[in-house]
Amino acid sequence: MSPQQIADFCLSLPGAREDSKWGGVRVFSVAQNKMFALIHLASHDGLAFKVDDDLFLGFCDRPGIRPAPYLARARWVCMDAPYPLRDAELGELLRRSHQLVVRKLPKRLQLGLLL
Repeated sequence: MSPQQIADFCLSLPGAREDSKWGGVRVFSVAQNKMFALIHLASHDGLAFKVDDDLFLGFCDRPGIRPAPYLARARWVCMDAPYPLRDAELGELLRRSHQLVVRKLPKRLQLGLLL
């Protein structure tokens, strides 16, 4: 997937929106400010997103994937383009990141955002 395809995919998820922050970072979030993915344009189209707690270390052991700076404690991973994952796997991980964030929202905000 290209960075633009990733952006289009993220925006297709329920309630997703995009902002630009921190000098060139495309931030994808739900419920106004809960981030689930980032594309950092200044660092070779670096992509970061949240993964399941129990899978975090396994992803960090894969070639081309590392803990995300400043977000690793929240179980985020990052990678540079070309991304070391197949399109289908990357899409599923971005969908899962979205759902992990949605499930931490208050129940009243989750309505319509769960897949």
